[in-house]
Amino acid sequence: MELVVATTNKNKLREIKAILKDLGLNLRITSLNNYPKAPRIIENGKSFKENAIKKAIKIASFTQKLTLGEDSGLEVEALGSKPGIYSSRFAGKDKNDLKNNLKLLKLLKDLPLNKRNAEYVCAVALADKDGLIKVAEGRCRGLIGFEQKGRFGFGYDPLFIIPKYKKTFAQLGPHVKHKMSHRYRALKKIRNTILQFLVR
Repeated sequence: MELVVATTNKNKLREIKAILKDLGLNLRITSLNNYPKAPRIIENGKSFKENAIKKAIKIASFTQKLTLGEDSGLEVEALGSKPGIYSSRFAGKDKNDLKNNLKLLKLLKDLPLNKRNAEYVCAVALADKDGLIKVAEGRCRGLIGFEQKGRFGFGYDPLFIIPKYKKTFAQLGPHVKHKMSHRYRALKKIRNTILQFLVR
């Protein structure tokens, strides 16, 4: 069976594949990189869930296959939950992970560690040719560090400290991250729904 992930982000796809495999789901996973003629998705939802649902339904309708829509980002308490749904484009038009991280550090520069609470949020939506099947959300709490540390992951991982380990996701690496991340928690909630399709 094929599961289409409605993304062109190779880092995100790599993580989703690894997590689903760890959850015991051995299936063929493709992405929008395998469907160059797929319609463009404008992420104009007001929440992670809205964007995930839009991706799932639109691409499932196009491919006629089981599709996973995913939207995720960072919510920083001191910034009123920003950057939120704008996490990937936080630094503006010429954004990239480094520029996004540097902007975040600049905005938080005068705050002590105990005022740098944040949450990673991930929403996932599952749809097939007939429409939406299930939506789930996962969250992971942490703190924003004072400098980038670590070489694993992507996005805000070099700044996102897990208090239990006193290390960033980028330092801890995939073996730890994929067992506790926002993305893991969201995907775990839809595991059984995907499994039902596998045994059809």
